[in-house]
Amino acid sequence: MSIQSDIDIDFGDRTKLLKLIKHVPAAMREVDPMKKHPTGVYITDVPYDPINDMCNLDYKEADQRGFFKLDLLNVNIYKAVTDELHLISLMCEPNWERLKERNFVSVLLHLNKQFDLMQKMPEPIDSIPRLAMFLAIIRPAKRNLIGQTYKEISKTVWIDNNTGYTFKKSHAVAYAQLVVVHMNLLEEQDERI
Repeated sequence: MSIQSDIDIDFGDRTKLLKLIKHVPAAMREVDPMKKHPTGVYITDVPYDPINDMCNLDYKEADQRGFFKLDLLNVNIYKAVTDELHLISLMCEPNWERLKERNFVSVLLHLNKQFDLMQKMPEPIDSIPRLAMFLAIIRPAKRNLIGQTYKEISKTVWIDNNTGYTFKKSHAVAYAQLVVVHMNLLEEQDERI
């Protein structure tokens, strides 16, 4: 049985987890020179290359053969999250008005270079679904949707038309939630000053 999935897990410092679990780094053999995948690991048995300490298959080939890779990502903003309750409190509705401030957006994860593009949108980003759609349309395959209303964007943004790099809805919503956490962290830091 082959599972088609793409699981990304964010950490403040992924090395802490990697010290605790048995894993094999994924390989990128299609690049020259071959190297370890920057985030991918296997926590199940996979063909192993002991000389290079990584999977013996390129991660794409391993996926085709049914091996299950996890992408463990370092997301530095999580270093400022003290515990689970703190994280939950940061997941609340942010002050969406801050997205109209160039200086605020310039330090915001995933949006820091998108302020001018955000201004081209006919409606404000004022919800996680809208933020997810915006994060999706700044990817190459969906750039043609920039400037449309979110109602129009929602009709086709999640359809993969194989014309380039796109975001899956699940990834876009997760990234949008991460941006919300970062917005609230920045607000929290502003309050302390």
